[in-house]
Amino acid sequence: MDKETVSPNFDEIRPLNNNEVKDAIEKLLASDDFERALRYIMPDLNWTEFSALMRSFKTKEDFKSVMAYNAVMTVAKKTTFSLTISGKSRLPKEPCTFISNHRDIVLDAAFLNVMLYDVGHGMTQVAIGDNLMIRPWIETLVRLNNSFIVKRGVSVRQMLEVSQTLSAYMHHTIKETKESVWIAQREGRSKDSDDRTQGSVLKMLNMGGTKDFLTNMMELNIVPVAISYEYDPCDFLKAQEFQQKRDNPDFVKSQRDDLLAMETGILYNKGRVHFTLGSPINKELAKLDRGMEKSELITAVASAIDQEIYRHYRFYPCNYLAYDMLYGGTRFSANYGQKDKKAFEEYLQGQLDKIVIPNKDEDFLRTKILQMYSNPLKNHLTVQP
Repeated sequence: MDKETVSPNFDEIRPLNNNEVKDAIEKLLASDDFERALRYIMPDLNWTEFSALMRSFKTKEDFKSVMAYNAVMTVAKKTTFSLTISGKSRLPKEPCTFISNHRDIVLDAAFLNVMLYDVGHGMTQVAIGDNLMIRPWIETLVRLNNSFIVKRGVSVRQMLEVSQTLSAYMHHTIKETKESVWIAQREGRSKDSDDRTQGSVLKMLNMGGTKDFLTNMMELNIVPVAISYEYDPCDFLKAQEFQQKRDNPDFVKSQRDDLLAMETGILYNKGRVHFTLGSPINKELAKLDRGMEKSELITAVASAIDQEIYRHYRFYPCNYLAYDMLYGGTRFSANYGQKDKKAFEEYLQGQLDKIVIPNKDEDFLRTKILQMYSNPLKNHLTVQP
């Protein structure tokens, strides 16, 4: 099948085809919102030169390998101390489904893609929730960048059809167009970094297959990815949301909150950022008993993904410090010094100071941020021999 020929059933969610690239670029260049957003990130932007460069791209591959790649690397240079990847030897030669823990709304998949590109794997198609399509230009941009749309907030009746279409599209992409895809292990970010694969994500992945659950999972060739940010710029926003939900169980984030989280995650310091590619889990799945109840199989597949992620986190002084500060004692004191401790305590207070809400509960907020930094280490300890 021609790589550009995709079933019309997928039109609402698929990335753009190459014959749609020219119009999409013109649409972006005509958008004042798009220009405003770019100037916010790059104040010295020469719009005429930028427009000429954009119009030189004839395919998604051109756009991704130059514009998207350079934009992500610019963010990395400005907001990370280092951006690294390990586990390249575990990469399968055939297309796969990368499933990772989820820290940053935009950058998890963006960082993974530039690093996969650097090691010659090629960029993946990326699943992005339509709750982030806050402006029309954002949807145009993400589809131009080879992302596909995950519809959220639909009725229960629609959810079945939406999930079926999404799953069928992912199976089609792996098996027919021979491209890898990325999806987070859960809907939305794990606010407290207690990363666990949602059964609902695996149920969705199964729906587009034509065989039994285990075979459908194995056809997707799942490769877990462990993402480790030294600092999460959104940690204070996540802590704030925990208190808002505690104080008002009906609290729901606004679009403005999502936009602020996107901006904060992109623009502020992340320290060292590391991605570890885990081993494909098909060997583990092949050992499972196909006679198990489906619910048990879902739990077993989720556990296989989680354990591979837990095994491959990378830790920094702040993770060890957060664990010791939260649980008391000096279990990990060999992994940090007084200078690290002082720096982390200052960082923690600085993030807490950014939170401005009624009845601010600083002890609660501090605990929540410490949990964010210690939970990956806590989970890692469960898979150590």
